Amino acid sequence: MMFFGCLLQAACVPLQPRLGSAAATWQSSPNFEPRRANYVILHHTSNDTLEYALSVLTHPLSGVSSHYLIGRDGRVLQLVDESQRAWHAGASMWGGQTDMNSASIGIELDNTGNEPFPSVQIDALITLLEDIRSRHAIPRANVLAHADIAPERKSDPGVLFPWRQLAQAGFGLWCDPPWPTPPEGFDALSGLAALGYDIRNPAAVIAVFKRRFAPNDADTGLDAENRALLYCLLRSAGKISPQSP
Repeated sequence: MMFFGCLLQAACVPLQPRLGSAAATWQSSPNFEPRRANYVILHHTSNDTLEYALSVLTHPLSGVSSHYLIGRDGRVLQLVDESQRAWHAGASMWGGQTDMNSASIGIELDNTGNEPFPSVQIDALITLLEDIRSRHAIPRANVLAHADIAPERKSDPGVLFPWRQLAQAGFGLWCDPPWPTPPEGFDALSGLAALGYDIRNPAAVIAVFKRRFAPNDADTGLDAENRALLYCLLRSAGKISPQSP
C-alpha cells in the first residue's frame, strides 16, 4: 500500500541513487527530462520566501523547475537529478546553442532581485559549485547568468549579485582594471558574440553585459574602457591568446 501511495506522489524519493549534492535536501520536482550538463545557469527566484519558490518549482502544472534552490539562510535543496533536464532556462542561447536546458544545471537563489545576497547564501552557492565541479568538467567561463543567455527578457540574478566574489572562488569570469588595450580594429559586438552572447539585439546584450561586468556604468554604449574590459574577459575565457596584444 505504501508503494502504490508513493507512485501517486510527484515528490517521492527516487528508487535509484540520484546524481547531485549529498549536502542538499532532496525535494523532487516532476518537471525534467534526460540530458548532459556543460553549463551552470544562475537565477533569482523573484519571491519573498523559499517556501513559495519551492511550491512553484515543484508543482506539476507550473512547467518550471531547477536542479537546486538555495535559501537566504544557506539551505540547499535539490529538486532535479543533475543527469536530468530541468526546465529553468526557457528560450535562450549561448555560443550558438539554443537548448540551454539540455546543457546546463540550473541554480535558483531565493532573492527578489532587488536585495543584497546574504554571505551565507553565497558561501553555500560556492560550496555547491565546488561540489558540482567534482562531478562535471564545467569550465569556469560556463557559469552564467540567466540574463546572459536570455538578454531580451531576463535580468537575473540581478545587478547586486557578487560576480567578482564568485570569480575569485573560481567560478564565472571577472576582470579587474587595469585592462589590456585591445588591438586596433577590435570590434566590440563581434567580441560579445565570441564570448557567447546572442547579439541579434545589440542594445539588450550591451545592457546585460554591463549589468554583470560594469554595474556602476550607467551609459548605454560601450566606451573604450568597456571594450578593454571585454577584451580582457575574452582572454580570460580562452577566446583570445594571452600573447595577443
